[in-house]
Amino acid sequence: MPLKTLWADTLTVFWGDWLDLRVRIPQVASSGLVSPLIYILAFGLGLGSAIDQVSTPPAGDNYLEFILPGMVALSSMVISFGGTTFSICGDRLFTKTFEEMLLYPVHPLALHLGKMLAGIVRGMMTASSVILVAVLFTGRIWSFVNPLFLLLVVLNCAVFAGLGVIVGLNVKSLESVGLFNNFLIVPMSFLGGTFFDPTMLPPALKAIVYLLPLTYTTIGLRAAAYKPLTEFPWYAIPVLIVVAVALALVGAQQFSTQQD
Repeated sequence: MPLKTLWADTLTVFWGDWLDLRVRIPQVASSGLVSPLIYILAFGLGLGSAIDQVSTPPAGDNYLEFILPGMVALSSMVISFGGTTFSICGDRLFTKTFEEMLLYPVHPLALHLGKMLAGIVRGMMTASSVILVAVLFTGRIWSFVNPLFLLLVVLNCAVFAGLGVIVGLNVKSLESVGLFNNFLIVPMSFLGGTFFDPTMLPPALKAIVYLLPLTYTTIGLRAAAYKPLTEFPWYAIPVLIVVAVALALVGAQQFSTQQD
């Protein structure tokens, strides 16, 4: 299929979600702020004040600054995954409009990419709110809006929106979505390097942590915000791209055989 046709079909699928998203921009942008704000207050300002007295973080001037890039990664992950999953589940299980989309004369990959693009937009809306909070707390504008930082946020949204598409296509009830949240998203929130430096872990635990895509986003965002380019972990970008592409291929295959 020509790329131009694939892109046009992707935008067609995305447009259906955008018509719903555009009237809920404030709600979507603020929906992922609660958890990051709680973590910032509890860990960044509460626990962080004690940590700063005994150690210096490997990035940022204090522990609060250290965790702020992780908060951006965390919020974009949660909303990209959750918003995409619940959107597809709602269409499949409740409004019963999902079958109509399956009848679109478009490539299955375009169906996946269109839904994934909507998830990216959701994640970026929330991430923008958290970035604003980070700028207000630190006064570092360029640290959180430079192109490398934003690229990593987009890739993170792509990964978890793609995962959300696949989960949304397979779950049989909203309760099943809760299981994925409890056993995948919540553990990744704490093990993905959000609150600690993964390089300081024992080898066995480090091997597990580096299997999580959120880890690469977090360490990449932290370096993009506070470190020179010579210290940036460039491997994080291709890792996230490979994961996003792999999920897109799985999602396209799923769409090609989806019945409801």
